[in-house]
Amino acid sequence: MPRESGRKAVATNRKAFHDYHVLDTYEAGMSLMGTEVKSLREGRASLVDGFATFYNDELYLENVYIPEYLNGSWTNHAARRRRKLLLHREELAKISHKIRESGFTIVPLQLYFLNGKAKVEIAVARGKKDYDKRQALREKQDTREALRAMRARNRG
Repeated sequence: MPRESGRKAVATNRKAFHDYHVLDTYEAGMSLMGTEVKSLREGRASLVDGFATFYNDELYLENVYIPEYLNGSWTNHAARRRRKLLLHREELAKISHKIRESGFTIVPLQLYFLNGKAKVEIAVARGKKDYDKRQALREKQDTREALRAMRARNRG
């Protein structure tokens, strides 16, 4: 059986780009149980409420929903358990230094398989205010309308 190659997305957190200003992104491995990997391979996960925190100088991903594996037995995992992220020590130091400032948090952006290994893309982000969110939506709508008008003009 050939090995997996390439990048296969499992879950994305589109809400993160609406709620946060994304500053830096990092790719991290995850310490997972076997039933979690099988559940991810079925394409079942949700990053919406997820975040990462430090415990004892190690980074953990919390509140990420990976449902129980349907064919699992007593070895099944808890759906929202804390999962350790695997990063280099220098990257951990950079991230911990950045989030010491007020208003910064670590959010997961995407969960995927890269050459057969489960990875998560995390971001150091600052929360948006309500007026920032409205402005971003307005800009998105304006560009959409401009493209629509240009398309209609080019047709006629």
